Amino acid sequence: MISLFGNKKPDHPMANLKEAKKLLDELPGNDAAKCLDELGHWLESVMAEDGFKPDYRAQLVQLLDEAAQIPLRKLTRDYMASPRLAKVQETRLWTAIFGYWRQSALAYVACIDLYAAGAKGADALKAGMPLLLARALRALGAQVKWMYVRYGPMDQSVWGVIAKVYALAETRKLAQTAVTLYPGAPGESTPEQEFLKAVMLSASSPDSLLPLEIELCERLIAHFCASFTLRLELQPDIAYWIDLATSQAPLRLARPPQHAPTLRFFAAGRALEDLEALINTVRTTGAIPSQVNLGGSYPADEVLDVLSHLAHYWSPKPPERKHQRHRVKSRLNVVHGYDGVLSLFGAGPGDDADTETWIVEDVSAGGFGAGIPEIRGEWLKLGCLLGLQPEGGDTWVLGVIRRLQREIPLKGLVGIKIIARSAELVQLSLSGAGGGETGVLISDGDESPGEARVLLRAGAFVPGQNMEYRKGDATCLLMPQGVVDSGEEYELVKFREMIRETSSEE
Repeated sequence: MISLFGNKKPDHPMANLKEAKKLLDELPGNDAAKCLDELGHWLESVMAEDGFKPDYRAQLVQLLDEAAQIPLRKLTRDYMASPRLAKVQETRLWTAIFGYWRQSALAYVACIDLYAAGAKGADALKAGMPLLLARALRALGAQVKWMYVRYGPMDQSVWGVIAKVYALAETRKLAQTAVTLYPGAPGESTPEQEFLKAVMLSASSPDSLLPLEIELCERLIAHFCASFTLRLELQPDIAYWIDLATSQAPLRLARPPQHAPTLRFFAAGRALEDLEALINTVRTTGAIPSQVNLGGSYPADEVLDVLSHLAHYWSPKPPERKHQRHRVKSRLNVVHGYDGVLSLFGAGPGDDADTETWIVEDVSAGGFGAGIPEIRGEWLKLGCLLGLQPEGGDTWVLGVIRRLQREIPLKGLVGIKIIARSAELVQLSLSGAGGGETGVLISDGDESPGEARVLLRAGAFVPGQNMEYRKGDATCLLMPQGVVDSGEEYELVKFREMIRETSSEE
């Protein structure tokens, strides 16, 4: 019924705040994925209702977003806890998390757009704008993070929205207004800090990190965020820049960009010193200080790897390549996994059907950059062991995927580190014991005298246990020095090698 006085009440289940809170109390608390899905639908429904005033709409969006934080944390823990999730489970978790953050960002940005456009009643949003801006940037940054977790494809338009939201925060002089982001959350944040978290994650080369390492990277960025530097003009210690007038992701300063008022230059700033101090503390004590919130307990060596990675990319001096890269275009035959590598030596179950053809984009003494015309199967990931045969070559080299980007779901780019250019199959046994294990002895000529590197199936290496193999009439004793590289399927182990001549009487 239309009111004679024109005050039509919205016909929506959340038109009354008390009823809205009651509906949130009825969410499925025992199923975090379903809970997030329902919250996403409520956000969509609230934004589609024309009858809500801007301030009430924003109030509902914030209420729904606050209800999502606990299930978001639970699903994130579930996702990061296991590096070998079944594809169906991984897809369900990722879709629930990413889908919620996307819907949340859309809702916050829509509220902000009403204020920016001076819509009727939007003046009532003014007092709450710093929080709306900070939460919008948090949601947009989370979208970016979860695209990195899957190594793309990257929706570049998200960077355009991040730039637009942050530019409004600057224009309205709200960028440095401190807010408590969520009830009960420790500390405060600002729109500027949320913007810096997003751009610093992008600047930290997440395409060369595993998903859990990306999670730790995000946590460490949040820890150091207050010390980051953001400037309108280029300065000597600035390493990165972004243009608020484009949808382009942040870029490293290879050369200064053409001057424009929309350019913003950013760097780790004082955080680099704090990062180096934390690295020294962890190395010295073997523990993570309690004030560093990583969202859980992690081995010190895993955290140190991420800290060292950040120190490398946060340095004002661009990371230098060890080997010069040359642009080429050629085909590359590829097999994957430990069994695939064994098949190159006539062992293991591999066959020609397992061989793929990639396109080499560039080559250096240390590895390849290659394009994948069609991603087949679910095996492609960082740390995957590869056998590689350049077009026209007769020999295979061994490599490991160190960088991964998906341009579209079934097409990608990889960076490959070569770990062996010459190798041979050896039958290993535990010293003085029976049984055996097939390994790949690397013979590049780079090993020091008395040193050997052996590629083993994951789990075959026993720390402290000597191994041996036959070499003609001699027995080669291998005394372990430690694992120098590893992946899900393999371990590359360095040994000290001693050769014992076998007596002719034996």
